[in-house]
Amino acid sequence: MNKNTYIAIMAGGIGSRFWPASRTARPKQFLDILGVGKSLIRLTFERFLKLAPAENIFILTNAMYKDLVLQHLPELNEDQILCEPSRNNTAPCVAYTALKLHQLNPEANFVVAPSDHVILDEDTFVNILKKGLAFTAENDALLTLGIQPTRPDTGYGYINYQKEAENGIHKVILFTEKPNLEKAKEMLASGDYLWNAGIFVWRTKSILAAFQQYANGIYNVLSKGNEFYNTPDEQGFINEYYPQTTKISIDFAIMEKAENVFTIPSSFGWSDLGTWGSLYAELEKDNHENVLNADPVLVENVNNCLIRAPKDKLLVLRNLENFIIIDEDDVLMIYPKDKEQEIKKVAEGLDGTENDSFL
Repeated sequence: MNKNTYIAIMAGGIGSRFWPASRTARPKQFLDILGVGKSLIRLTFERFLKLAPAENIFILTNAMYKDLVLQHLPELNEDQILCEPSRNNTAPCVAYTALKLHQLNPEANFVVAPSDHVILDEDTFVNILKKGLAFTAENDALLTLGIQPTRPDTGYGYINYQKEAENGIHKVILFTEKPNLEKAKEMLASGDYLWNAGIFVWRTKSILAAFQQYANGIYNVLSKGNEFYNTPDEQGFINEYYPQTTKISIDFAIMEKAENVFTIPSSFGWSDLGTWGSLYAELEKDNHENVLNADPVLVENVNNCLIRAPKDKLLVLRNLENFIIIDEDDVLMIYPKDKEQEIKKVAEGLDGTENDSFL
């Protein structure tokens, strides 16, 4: 393994589209949402051990989840957990990570990835990232993995890229925000677009230069802490200054503006697990197209449903079609599968009410 390779895993989100399983106190990255005996963050960590040793893996999370991270990833020490005191989107947390890693190793070359994605073909995934890391180690480049689209999905951003390539790496022309269905169909038919997976590779030198050029407000605030990073005073500095940074995504702040952006068109069985519907698409189904994450369960004339319940709780279901059934003991949700995008709004509607203890 290359000593200059580092991994930054983003694990600060709440995952409100997975309510009522995902809660503020224990969001989806800390759940065994796939029913395999391991949380999503644990699966992500183990996947990246194929690229870097545990001591080179850092977790970006909200301060309230520090103990949860240590519980799920006992191999890490506290210095590897970057605790954000406020939720300011992805650009500030990437800048914070880059400054910290650059102070540790000026030649640091790192991957930024979410903690809650599904990767079915891990060997291909790792090999693609090795290619990307080799490219960014030798070039002043900001690299993003693009997923070969399989359907006209309106839930993803898209990447328009040049067909000419060097060793499978293509120049990015532009990023496109989530399109409507008709536009998504056009993009898919053209063959010129990829899904934006939100997985990035770059050297600290390259991404920090990009922040100085395109998001210098964030850079100016966080670079004040250069003398504190990787010291006992780091968290105190971050607690004071991090909330002053602009709330903006890395896509808006950097990727849509920079000219040295590249992509690798990729297929490795990827899903961002953004909704219950995306989970349903990934999991094994019975003869009636049901996902049964419950045992025991008795079903009759139940089709195309996602069913999740605590182990050893008997569910008896009849005459259901296209429903999401989630039993979390204190909350039972039965919701039409084709209305799943409304679940986040349902959860948000509880905030500030007498039922907000269920968030």
